[in-house]
Amino acid sequence: MRSTKFWEDYELLDCSDGERLERWGDIILIRPDPQVIWKTPKKHPAWENAHARYVRPTSAGGQKGNDKQREIYKSYPDEWNITYKDLKFKIKPIGFKHTGLFPEQAVNWDLITDVIKGAEREVNVLNLFAYTGGATIAALKAGASVVHVDASKGIISHAKENAKLSGVIEKPVRWIVDDCEKFVNREIKRGNKYDIVIMDPPSFGRGPGGEIWQLENKIHDFIELIAEVLSDEPLTVFINSYTTGVSPSVMKYILGTVLIPKFGGNVFCDEIGLEVTQTGLHLPCGATAIWSK
Repeated sequence: MRSTKFWEDYELLDCSDGERLERWGDIILIRPDPQVIWKTPKKHPAWENAHARYVRPTSAGGQKGNDKQREIYKSYPDEWNITYKDLKFKIKPIGFKHTGLFPEQAVNWDLITDVIKGAEREVNVLNLFAYTGGATIAALKAGASVVHVDASKGIISHAKENAKLSGVIEKPVRWIVDDCEKFVNREIKRGNKYDIVIMDPPSFGRGPGGEIWQLENKIHDFIELIAEVLSDEPLTVFINSYTTGVSPSVMKYILGTVLIPKFGGNVFCDEIGLEVTQTGLHLPCGATAIWSK
């Protein structure tokens, strides 16, 4: 399992009985996590000193202070900023336990940065299902040009704020609100090519036009589309997954059967996670499969 040791503004203090105890800057939050099936004693003092605890919402949406979404124990800002190395992000607690950032992805931001800097040439990046832009901002900081695609206009706005905070809003980036599959099909027709493709597809989702996405049914055909937008000398393709039914090895197999016959190279896969301060163990937080030339 890969995890970063470079977070200062984020810390997974403890996890037990379906919940995470987290520090986001100076704010302590308790959030649900279905992976946490163990029931170890909640000895860390911050369990009794959190600012808020999230509970499962009964419907979409929800605002700060909504009792159906969270229990607030102490006042805290509607939003605040945290830093990872030279990247800055706005944290904004919203419904369905989200804060606007997946901190475990920092280990992949570092890897993407290394690939771009190591290329020693101009690099074009396509970031799909790009959320609030952690990978986009890391790629821009490393000197790449990026096309950032997400189906949510609000999420794109959040990503732009993160880019501004990190000082890369004026870098070569295009912000696209679109269904990712439709966008890739149009890029194929236009003949646009990319050296790096990054994907963080949801288990299930809908595009802006109501398009249905279900990872298990879509991922193989989608990777075949991705192969058509890679440049003649591509560098890498990342797939991140939070779908428990799609293992790292499954993603590795798909990347290997689609990309290796066409481009050569090899595929690596593993879990990514976060170190738990209280125990020194690591919480699994998803999986990544990486093809590289």
